[in-house]
Amino acid sequence: MQIRVIPGSGAAIYRQIADQVRRAVASGELSIGDAMPSVRELAKELVVNPNTVAKAYAELVRDGVLETQAGRGAFVAKRRNVFSKAERLRRLDEALETAVSAAVLLDFSSDEILARMRAKLDKLK
Repeated sequence: MQIRVIPGSGAAIYRQIADQVRRAVASGELSIGDAMPSVRELAKELVVNPNTVAKAYAELVRDGVLETQAGRGAFVAKRRNVFSKAERLRRLDEALETAVSAAVLLDFSSDEILARMRAKLDKLK
């Protein structure tokens, strides 16, 4: 998996890292048990502060995407629900609100938005 960050973009670098790892896990590019680069290794590769990578990894561990093993590093975790159904729905609604708002501002119709959403979901299956 290749992680790329864009300094100066609207998203914090740690968020860019975490989001790319989430997408790679969701798409199957990363599988359960796959090792992640060490914090120092990824920080050096991306030319960012190691604390930035550590923050991204900590968020991914908190959300159940990664797990850490003392002395071994971070690995893709088995999928599990670390959040309640209500919290998962809240997070889904928040993500959809952002995506739908952006699509509407780009002047896409409801049918176009739904078609693209279906296509993205089909890629993940």
